[in-house]
Amino acid sequence: MSKEKKLFIAATRQNDGKTVVSLGLAMSLRKRAPNMCFLKPVGQRYEEIGGEKIDEDALLVEGVCKFGCRLQDTSPIAIEKGFTQEYIDRGNIKELEEKIKKSYERVTAGKELIMIEGTGHAGVGSVFDLNNARVARLLDAKVLIITIGGIGHPIDEIILNKALFEKEGVEVIGVIVNKVIPEKMEKIKGFLKKGLEKKGIKLFGVMPYTPLLSTYTVAQVAESLNPEIISGKENINRRIKNIVVGAMTPHEALPYFLEGSLIITSGDREDIILASLATGTQLAGLVLTGGIRPHRSILETIKQYNLPTLLVKYDTYTTASKIHDIVVKVKVDDKEKLAMINELVEKYVDIDGIYKAL
Repeated sequence: MSKEKKLFIAATRQNDGKTVVSLGLAMSLRKRAPNMCFLKPVGQRYEEIGGEKIDEDALLVEGVCKFGCRLQDTSPIAIEKGFTQEYIDRGNIKELEEKIKKSYERVTAGKELIMIEGTGHAGVGSVFDLNNARVARLLDAKVLIITIGGIGHPIDEIILNKALFEKEGVEVIGVIVNKVIPEKMEKIKGFLKKGLEKKGIKLFGVMPYTPLLSTYTVAQVAESLNPEIISGKENINRRIKNIVVGAMTPHEALPYFLEGSLIITSGDREDIILASLATGTQLAGLVLTGGIRPHRSILETIKQYNLPTLLVKYDTYTTASKIHDIVVKVKVDDKEKLAMINELVEKYVDIDGIYKAL
């Protein structure tokens, strides 16, 4: 049996904040075990780098923590379009497992701590025989489950996920509960600790919901919309605090033009455009829809304000829907969010307890 410590991070469902918590744990654990590494064996969202498909979370953690791991080995299996159907037709689980094991051996050689991030809840990947529980067993790792705030619902989901890990012979060392309403922290923490103890489960931390971590920037909107950026490139990293669809009259819209607002309106609604500029408030930006370019005098005014302005081909409704569907991801260069994540994990999670449990 190998002596290195192995921690597998799983969640009870999507959007529990698993990636945020994983990143915070990685930043904190490297202080206890500088000679560590991170990998995500099965990834669903990836970027192509040098012809290789690398999971976004693996890129993020390596980019922030700089463990020096070979990227291709931190992300051995990418679930690209058609992967599931092809596996059902003629897949070979032994080939997938061998690929994971070889990458694992290369990236973990000589390391004292290996951190492994799963994909979603315990059963995700069952369709191609590589659910999180099976991957954790394959790599002989202990599991930490991430869930979100509440009392009854999270405990129910924890028990359900724990059962699948235990079915595979994998030990669950405990849980972290994320996104708890700050005003309810003490009450929920008390009941969760008591409720989980009755089930023989260790509570390693309760983290508050932090609005900053759910925000994104105009630059991230641009990544999703493939727009023409017609103004304010140097301010494109402004953080969006709220979104306003400018489909009303200017005087009705004015109260909604708050600091950090992203205004979505048709490119021919020059009344809304000028009204938003006239507020004197630092808006996050403008998204002009329908592929309609405003009159050049309006464009010149926008440029004078240096306001990040995106021109998109979609209609206003489609544009608003696409922005609504943006998956908020932490970026390597987002120092404000990274500092917040580090602070939250250090303050609210028993890092030493997790390390000892391994």
